[in-house]
Amino acid sequence: MMMRVTSFLVGVALSCAAAMAAPLSGQETYDLLFRNGTLDDVSRDQSLVYERQVSNALAPDAAERDSGKVALTVGEGESPLAVLELRQGEKYRKLGQFPASVGNPMIMFFYESTVRDMAESAGGSKFYIRNRVKEALVQPNEVTMGEAEFDGQTVQTQTVTMQPFAEDPNRAQMRGFGDLKLTVTMSEDVPGWYLNLVAEAPGPEGSAGYRSEVTFETLEEVTQ
Repeated sequence: MMMRVTSFLVGVALSCAAAMAAPLSGQETYDLLFRNGTLDDVSRDQSLVYERQVSNALAPDAAERDSGKVALTVGEGESPLAVLELRQGEKYRKLGQFPASVGNPMIMFFYESTVRDMAESAGGSKFYIRNRVKEALVQPNEVTMGEAEFDGQTVQTQTVTMQPFAEDPNRAQMRGFGDLKLTVTMSEDVPGWYLNLVAEAPGPEGSAGYRSEVTFETLEEVTQ
């Protein structure tokens, strides 16, 4: 079976923000973003395939290095691991492995890759950046209910947006990353839960800066 995102209508999800937003506590925000059991229904004979596109005015070579297909495959056994692999044409690179029992590790890959990209591009301590991002993941927030086109059908979505450095006293030294925005869109109807994960920060005076977008693309049969 193959599934494909035919288009992703972020505008639809955000157009009704005022009427469709609901408050979340910090724990509710974390539980939504790191939802348990999101890989339970994924066959061990299939991989979840995502498309990651990165643009980075401060580090264009790194953006090219990190763009490509990200395949997630769940192994067998009593304590299966979810293995992430970056595919760039004929080149394959293992990105890491995580316990599949706790949910889809794409959310961890997303924020960790953003932390690394920011540290490489803007400088500063990776530990400091990671701690600020982790804090944002457990802060009270709002979830925006919306819709997106997926696999030829309209599906219901939930979107959470975070700005980890909005109140940071060091934001002026972050080369645009002080305005970093993380947006995660999820849906019950999408295998693995995550439809779209976007990290973006503007460049100087509104010019092109940094953008990392990860979008669910398809379910793919695992070849032995």
